[in-house]
Amino acid sequence: MASKVSCLYILTVVCWASALWYLSITRPTSSYTGHRQLSSISIARKNVSFGNIRTRPINPHSFDFLINEPNKCEKSVPFLVILISTTHKEFDARQAIRETWGDENNFKGIKITTLFLLGKNADPVLNQMVEQESQIFHDIIVEDFIDSYHNLTLKTLMGMRWVATFCSKAKYVMKTDSDIFVNMDNLIYKLLKPNTKPRRRYFTGYVINGGPIRDVRSKWYMPRDLYPDSNYPPFCSGTGYIFSADVAELIYKTSLHTRLLHLEDVYVGLCLRKLGIHPFQNSGFNHWKMAYSLCRYRRVITVHQITPEEMHRIWNDMSSKKHLRC
Repeated sequence: MASKVSCLYILTVVCWASALWYLSITRPTSSYTGHRQLSSISIARKNVSFGNIRTRPINPHSFDFLINEPNKCEKSVPFLVILISTTHKEFDARQAIRETWGDENNFKGIKITTLFLLGKNADPVLNQMVEQESQIFHDIIVEDFIDSYHNLTLKTLMGMRWVATFCSKAKYVMKTDSDIFVNMDNLIYKLLKPNTKPRRRYFTGYVINGGPIRDVRSKWYMPRDLYPDSNYPPFCSGTGYIFSADVAELIYKTSLHTRLLHLEDVYVGLCLRKLGIHPFQNSGFNHWKMAYSLCRYRRVITVHQITPEEMHRIWNDMSSKKHLRC
């Protein structure tokens, strides 16, 4: 069985490399705004609904799962669910996370569940590659919205929906991105502390207090007709934040009645304000890149803009030098 999995893994790596090379020389990247049926993916769809919603949703999130892992939490309840926003071509990043800080077997006696979040791609070849990857690793979930920067909010809501539906008894959830390095020792033992009573209505990360950018050239441009206020509510940078698992369902249900914004972290902040949940500032979460040093990285929880190669190098360095003092 082990040799079969190894062969499948090697085949997947080779296929990904070949597919990405082919796409890079034959198919220019283009934006895709419509919804198109996937002709090459045959995956059982599952609709999930929440009861007790008394008013008509203005943002119903009426998407189907194309790839799902509904039984991921059945055997044992996770202490932590990690939701990682990624894109189809980022196989190397996903694999680096699987082999380093996202390995579900890093902590004996502490159940961790890692999931990669995707929408569907306009290119059926990439969808097929992700489906094959999912069949090997069983750590990918996909809904049938178009995977794009402007749909990052939908991707996060998919993760919230999944936790609320299939893993509601988990203790904590982390949402992060595929170019983030996470110091799991600090996250687990210093912040979440498995031997203490789990918190409720808890949300923490790098808290930002700011307002909308009206410059149309900005990546974070917010039209006045979409958000007329001059200030955002406090929100945690989408590069990485932690919350108690009960908050997942609260945010998802609140989102059904909250006008959708394309800035994912701002939108989550709006939902938190409606819920009366105030995010706590934590200096361990960094939403920028830090020059590597063993001592600096030992003090943080997250670091942004880390390549797959850097991820392996940092993880190996920190793992092999745990005995050294700073």
